[in-house]
Amino acid sequence: MPRLVTAAVAVAAVAALAVVLTRPGGGSSGQAGGEVFLQSAAASGPDPFTESTAARQATPPPQSPAPSQSAGTAAATASGTTATRSVSGSAPGLYGGTRDVASCDVEKQIGALSGQPAKNSAFASALGVEPAAVPGYLRGLTPVQLRLDTRVTNHGYRDGAPTAYQAVLQAGTPVLVDDRGVPRVRCACGNPLGPPVALKANPKRYGEPWAAYQPSKVVVIAPSETTVNAFVIYDHQDRRWLERGRGASPKPDKPVPPPPVTTPVPTVSTTAAPATPTPPATSSAPPTPKPTAPPTPKPTGPATKTPPATETAPATETPHGTPTETAEPPSATATEEPYPPAPATPPATTPPAPTPPAPTPPPANPPVNPY
Repeated sequence: MPRLVTAAVAVAAVAALAVVLTRPGGGSSGQAGGEVFLQSAAASGPDPFTESTAARQATPPPQSPAPSQSAGTAAATASGTTATRSVSGSAPGLYGGTRDVASCDVEKQIGALSGQPAKNSAFASALGVEPAAVPGYLRGLTPVQLRLDTRVTNHGYRDGAPTAYQAVLQAGTPVLVDDRGVPRVRCACGNPLGPPVALKANPKRYGEPWAAYQPSKVVVIAPSETTVNAFVIYDHQDRRWLERGRGASPKPDKPVPPPPVTTPVPTVSTTAAPATPTPPATSSAPPTPKPTAPPTPKPTGPATKTPPATETAPATETPHGTPTETAEPPSATATEEPYPPAPATPPATTPPAPTPPAPTPPPANPPVNPY
């Protein structure tokens, strides 16, 4: 009898462990960044809040892989976390869609939550709004599609509460974004979304990767510094640029010319917000050291005057103390183009995205006095 009890306990423990390892929500926000779940564009994923509210006719054809980049790739940092490239939510072409077709059915999402008060309350708590404010909140979001594999904090619904986990959403995933360009709802499952947390180095990955998936090309979306009243999106099907007004209310998309800057410059970050890169030194020579008079030797013999030596003209001092500022921007600026070029042929000499000048660093330590 004791053996049977022991065997039953062992089986239960293995089953519980399998649930934790295969389903999100086993810990706080993906075990505090120690694991991440890959979710393809159409998959509902584990523990969905609602059935899919994505518009099938808005799904674009498969996106071609993004070109390789020379900088901005993911890397392990000294703090033991994984750095991820960050792109502003207002960047032109960050999102896509089909002209005059909403990527998500917002009213269907509202109806699914309104009929289940417990889910509606859990949904509201994950987004930080009151349950009664959910319909208005959803109508203020804009339906678009991701054009880059994007990491977020996803929230499933289990046991009457939201369960947070880190997820990478495939490019092409229909989402609802807020007025700062940040994804807030994944339409394939009705799950609320939040900013990602920093990943530990070499996190555990669960789920089936898609053909174009590369961890180094995953981005996080940082809130725009200003309110986005219109999103410049790319219509992959018709290969043209559109301007989509903010909000879910039906309104015609406006064709616009290709944006003058077609390459959002991602920065390296270990969190959802972009990190400030360390500026390179721009001074080519150390500052002029302060003159120090040599020590006066003490007399060691009788006061016999030695005839003065012939005085020579002082050597011309080489002007080495004036720092020269380099006019070129840092060479490590990321140049990845995270979306395909505009349908119109751009000029051959399209200038790169402007890079803000690096701040002048403090002067280097002066050289040691040879005396």
